[in-house]
Amino acid sequence: MARVTVEDCIDKVENRFDLVLLAGHRARMVSSGAPITIDRDNDKNPVVALREIADETVSPGDLKEDLIHALQKYVEVDEPEAETLPLMGGGEHADADDKEVVGDRMTEEELLKGLEGLAPPEERPEPVEPDEED
Repeated sequence: MARVTVEDCIDKVENRFDLVLLAGHRARMVSSGAPITIDRDNDKNPVVALREIADETVSPGDLKEDLIHALQKYVEVDEPEAETLPLMGGGEHADADDKEVVGDRMTEEELLKGLEGLAPPEERPEPVEPDEED
């Protein structure tokens, strides 16, 4: 019965290796308690997953995205946008357009690069202390 299901799924997922990954991921989802979108008919979870893919009750694209997300160890976080900061000490000379300034945030790497580019402070000779023996 599963062989016919695999042949039905090839129309939806062209690569058999991708089909195995997606069906395996869906079968693990069903095992962990995800709702089934078809009748079980006393089938095991891998066959149920293949039938869901064949009947297109589960989108292969959504399964692929979910599988990728499940396998990722490092999730890239979007940087927050620049914040708008009010001017300090605007006083009389501030124009109406200068009420807000956009402040940029530096990453740690940018800060370290900036610090490396700074010239070292000039060395001053240490003052000589008079000896008490004189």
